Formats: sequence, structure tokens, C-alpha cells
Amino acid sequence: MERERLGRGMIQVYTGNGKGKTTASLGLALRAIGHEYRVYMIQFMKGDIEYGELISAKKLLSPYLTIKQMGRADFVNRENPEKVDIDWAKKAFKLAQEVVLGGEYDVVILDEVNVAVDFGLVVLEDLLELMRDKPENVELVLTGRYAKPEVVQKADLVTEMLDIKHYYAGGIESRKGIER
Repeated sequence: MERERLGRGMIQVYTGNGKGKTTASLGLALRAIGHEYRVYMIQFMKGDIEYGELISAKKLLSPYLTIKQMGRADFVNRENPEKVDIDWAKKAFKLAQEVVLGGEYDVVILDEVNVAVDFGLVVLEDLLELMRDKPENVELVLTGRYAKPEVVQKADLVTEMLDIKHYYAGGIESRKGIER
């Protein structure tokens, strides 16, 4: 028996300088998994940090959720990215193309792809082409600050997270189980 697929997939963008873009995409993933849809998340510019979602995916959501980190634990220099960061982004985008176009997953989340584009690690035209070519039954979610106007224009839904107040400003660092 063939599994149920999404009838019509949309393109969603979660952007802005406020907290919650990745978290919102994971909420959507959890909802999709409840209906036995398959979700693949590629985390651009993230690696070697065991975020809570990675632990949860291994414990609870397998085989419906796959999360692949594609980067280093270090911050990427926006003005002068290192070759290793460029290489990771190229690998991540190639994987994104394979996953989006491959037909195995219902929801594909490209976490922090907007930042990767803004930093020049992913070519804007390549992302726009992927948005254009995505299959009808795939929901594509693009997260990260700095979403380009062309991405916003092409998307079906855009949510901007607004930073009104954040405890980081008071010196509180990211906390296990809350920000990571």
C-alpha cells in the first residue's frame, strides 16, 4: 500500500532577527510526522553541536525525521568565509537538491539557508531555481535571518520573527534544552 502524500506543498519562509525560526520549523515537522509524513531537515552552517532536536529525532521520531548537520561548530566569518565553510555549504545545497527533488520526503526544511545565501555560501539563483523546481507535493521550509526579497516574493508564506526583548542582551548564554 502506498503511503499518503501531501496534495499541495507550499514554500514557507521563517526569517527575522527574533528567536524561534528553527523552533517553528520543528513544530511544523512534529505536526507533519503526526500524520506519518516524512521530514528531512538540513542544517546549514551547523555542526558538531548536539542540539536537542538531534537527540529527539534519534529517540522518538525515527524513521519519519532525518536531521543532517552540514557545517562546523565554529561561527562563519560573514565578510571572509573560510574554504571549509564554503565546501560545507556546497555539499549541503547539493544534498538539498537531491532531497527536494528525490520524492522520498514530504517536508524539507533548509535550516539557516537564508543566512547561507546572505553570507555568499549558497548562490541566490540556485535557491530560487530549487524553489521553482520543487515537486508539487513537497512542502519546502526555508529558515534563517536575512531572507532575500526574491525569496520572500517567491514564497507562499513568510513569517518574520521580531526581536523585541531577549535575555541574551542581559548576558544570558544559550541554554541546553531551550536554545540548543
